[in-house]
Amino acid sequence: MSMHIGIVGVSPEGAALCYQQLFRHAAIMLEPHLHPVVSVHNIPLAQYIDAVRRDDWVQVGKLLSESAQRLASIGAEFCFTPDNAVQHAIQLAKVNSSIPWLKMTDAVAERIVDDQRATVGVIGTNYVTTGSAYQTGLGIKGVKLVRPSDDDAAELDRIIFTELVYGIIEEESRQSVLSIIRRLCDKGSEGIILGCSEAPLLVTPDNCDVPLYNASDIMAECALRHAISSRTAS
Repeated sequence: MSMHIGIVGVSPEGAALCYQQLFRHAAIMLEPHLHPVVSVHNIPLAQYIDAVRRDDWVQVGKLLSESAQRLASIGAEFCFTPDNAVQHAIQLAKVNSSIPWLKMTDAVAERIVDDQRATVGVIGTNYVTTGSAYQTGLGIKGVKLVRPSDDDAAELDRIIFTELVYGIIEEESRQSVLSIIRRLCDKGSEGIILGCSEAPLLVTPDNCDVPLYNASDIMAECALRHAISSRTAS
């Protein structure tokens, strides 16, 4: 299996984690050392943050598209981004794209439905917890999404943008996020979407006994399955 997978990086830490996740799935799903070809391209995170803060999703789509075209130029046959905050712009990036895009929020929604969850919580940046990235897809499938309180959302935003995107791991922040998850469960959440690609730096099944839906990891597995099925079909 040698299909060329493209990862559109937004947050460097998030893209690096997803790269590892993809190869860990490959170690399970493929013969020993039969790794896929994977390329990563990123544009400086500051350009994305600036565009999102201006609510300029057209520009976000252009940035994603630029990375996709760079990946296509070196042979990538499809691409995806593990970044939750920019999923809203993938529809824009897909326009005139020379390679297909996979959408992470779709993969996460399918996994939650397969597990027959009726209500799930989400953690991530404000753009994720207050936006429609997961709300729409889950709502269509009959799943209720529980969001953090305004104070909790602000704390998550602070931790992500001042610590996690730089790979900084503070125990106090870990406990804060775990407390936010407990409050989401108190509101009826049967599972939690880790809607931040860096969230696994703090939250794992080892320190959280709530079912976790690690969006980046789910997308990595989905991308590998897509690559395998596409190569087999051809």
